Amino acid sequence: MSKEIIFSSEAPAPIGPYSQAVKAGNTLYVSGQIPLDAETGELINENITEETHAVMKNLEAVLRAADYGFEHVVKCTIFIKDMGQFATINEAYGQYFKSNPPARETVEVSRLPKDVNVEISCIAVK
Repeated sequence: MSKEIIFSSEAPAPIGPYSQAVKAGNTLYVSGQIPLDAETGELINENITEETHAVMKNLEAVLRAADYGFEHVVKCTIFIKDMGQFATINEAYGQYFKSNPPARETVEVSRLPKDVNVEISCIAVK
């Protein structure tokens, strides 16, 4: 099986020793994305809706770099700091999966990188 490292300049560069995504065979494993602007490196954190859309746009950029799209996503993991924001995050997230949404879990955590409120990773298959 081949292993290919995927990188998109349209998504934030990794802030640690990991790849944005790794393609193994027909499966793409996308690392957790946070609401960072890829061009400026600034956090997008005006509100949880904007944060979630920024995360989803970063995921989309990494997927696109591997010639995948949201229609190929089979699994997502959402990490959030406050389960009280679940409904708002879910509403924004759902706009990217209009039909046949992927499997998913949502986990409340005490802290995320750069103290963001949401991080999402995914697995996609062609």
